[in-house]
Amino acid sequence: MATFEIFMPALSSTMTEGKIVEWLKQPGDRVERGESVLVVESDKADMDVESFEAGFLGAVLLPAGSSAPVGDTIGLVVETEAELQELQAKGAPAAAPAVAAAVVPVAAPVPVAVETPAAPAAPAPAGDGNRVVASPRARKLAQQLGVRLEGLQGSGPHGRLVAADVEKAAGRTPAGTLTAAPTAAPAAPAAAAPAFTTPAPSAPPVAPGETLPFTTLQQAVNRNMIASLATPSYRVGYTITTDKLDAFYKQVKAKGVTMTALLAKAVALTLVRHPRVNAAYSDAGISFPSAINVAVAVAMEDGGLLTPVLAQADRADLYSLSRSWADLVARARTKQLKPEEYSTGTFTLSNLGMFGVDRFDAILPPGTGAILAVGGSRPVVVANADGSIAVKRQMQVNLTADHRVIYGADAASFLKDLADLIANRPESLAL
Repeated sequence: MATFEIFMPALSSTMTEGKIVEWLKQPGDRVERGESVLVVESDKADMDVESFEAGFLGAVLLPAGSSAPVGDTIGLVVETEAELQELQAKGAPAAAPAVAAAVVPVAAPVPVAVETPAAPAAPAPAGDGNRVVASPRARKLAQQLGVRLEGLQGSGPHGRLVAADVEKAAGRTPAGTLTAAPTAAPAAPAAAAPAFTTPAPSAPPVAPGETLPFTTLQQAVNRNMIASLATPSYRVGYTITTDKLDAFYKQVKAKGVTMTALLAKAVALTLVRHPRVNAAYSDAGISFPSAINVAVAVAMEDGGLLTPVLAQADRADLYSLSRSWADLVARARTKQLKPEEYSTGTFTLSNLGMFGVDRFDAILPPGTGAILAVGGSRPVVVANADGSIAVKRQMQVNLTADHRVIYGADAASFLKDLADLIANRPESLAL
């Protein structure tokens, strides 16, 4: 009997364990080559997993909601109906059979990118016969909002319903929609000088005395933070005047430019002049990456955070960066990012300014040399060089750096040039 094992796949280089979100096929269902069999949650995203072989799903060894180490057997596929009947007659095995005629891993995940074409095609129905294919969060949200899933169009991988589809059906603004949140006077645009513009995440309901388990994403964040403790890092702060940046943002906002793109572009252009701040420690020495990829921290609604990456931010124009960022955030909310879209950052931006925070220190992500914490922009009484008094908008930024790679003078020089660019020449960001 030709039996093929389905393994828990490694969806990223750092993944050690995966969680089964949903089986898209049930025992006895026909499985075609390249067809999605299940959805697996890695540390950062939900991804469809496809089969290399055609046949029938013979057994599900781990149900939805279960977790397993990478490489563990989680299901079985057989070639023929006769083999399926034979397997069912024996009963589903509790572990992988030792007499498997072939061992075929499940194909690498193929997440579906959500692009923004001028005339997007209608998504496929989120169902297969009477079965509705929806993410667990979408099902929970539908129950809370009283929305029937049957008949809805799914925008997730292979037509799967995601939370944004349910919110749209309920007439609510999807969570992925970007909204600015100033920290000072409401009439002042870009008051927070946000590095990312996302609404505050709502904490899940927890009963008093209850212990809420960490999500897979939160566990990954925890591991990274613990790893950061081994890095000899330090912090350097700087005050940046943002009056000209705010004025320039007013001019380009109507063209779709976001403050995130402005700050990412400013950082990227400054990194061109300071390659050491874009470098990282390695056992062989200082590793200088071939590109400047600016990652920006985004808080997730169900806990944890992601850092979508604006690749080659120094080379992309301001308008392309803004479009890319909107797409990245929308797909991060539905866990549809590809691994390279959240794991290839060479420098990180983090911001709490939209919450009214004026300054904070960020923890250095493993594998990078520096992270910039951006506070809110607010009016401040300052003394000019000639001794006169004026009111200017200023924001505080703090750079956390790996001292093995970046020395204090390197960090100070980088911040000085970044401040000069933002305070005096923000219009050059659009060139």
